Amino acid sequence: MPLAVRIIPRLDIKGPNLVKGIQLEGLRVLGKPEQFARYYYETGADELIYQDVVASLYGRNSLNGIIAKTAKEVFIPLTVGGGLRTLEDIRGVLRSGADKVAINTAGIKNPDFISKASLEFGSSTIVVSIEAIKQPDGRYFAFTDNGRNFTGLDAVEWAKRSEELGAGEILLTSVDREGGGTGFELDLISHVSSAVSIPVIVHGGAGQLHHISDLLSIPFINSVSLASMIHYDFIEKEKNLDGYEEGNIDYLKNRRPPSHFETVSIHRLKEYLNGSNVHCRTTF
Repeated sequence: MPLAVRIIPRLDIKGPNLVKGIQLEGLRVLGKPEQFARYYYETGADELIYQDVVASLYGRNSLNGIIAKTAKEVFIPLTVGGGLRTLEDIRGVLRSGADKVAINTAGIKNPDFISKASLEFGSSTIVVSIEAIKQPDGRYFAFTDNGRNFTGLDAVEWAKRSEELGAGEILLTSVDREGGGTGFELDLISHVSSAVSIPVIVHGGAGQLHHISDLLSIPFINSVSLASMIHYDFIEKEKNLDGYEEGNIDYLKNRRPPSHFETVSIHRLKEYLNGSNVHCRTTF
């Protein structure tokens, strides 16, 4: 039997809030991350990714408290990224309850950091996050700081180099497609998945159920990270806004997905994939 597909919600965090944007920009508050995390765990998520989306910009990671809260209620692997620059930073989030860490900016600035982290904590703990943007010549380059800063590194070559340095997984985001709901950047994904032998978690582009089944038809891809499709499904079910002290409350009360999005629960997604002969872990 093939490996079970992993469905991995991604929660982008700014301060105490879950936020969402398009192409990693224009962030708007959606709610409390711990509420979303608990719901995703209860409805079949295989793992969770927490990303502090302003950590590199401000030179810090502030997720330890949120991770500690989540780890008390959610018993699936947690990957944490954003602003991790030292081995002590990694040690701190692992002590708070994370199982894996995602490294982007610090690894590109100092590739030896990936090697040292892999040796210190094990390659299975180290995920290299690649934010890729397509260039006019058709090539894909890696960016940092939520797609703001050009690195000059070819994304496919950087994925190969990351594996050589000791990364245990790649988290691949198409910045062009992220948050748009128009489908995944299949050409980029095919090139990266065929260039490495470690798992590739794909993020950025899902808006319809068939986008996910199209993605999983690519050889060696069996992990997808989702945000908008499942976030808006939860928002439609969860109307409790008690305890919000910041953000645009009128906006929160009227949160709606763009019309071209097909919102779906993880439970429903797994039913769809299993019905399409894509093997998913189910506990329902």
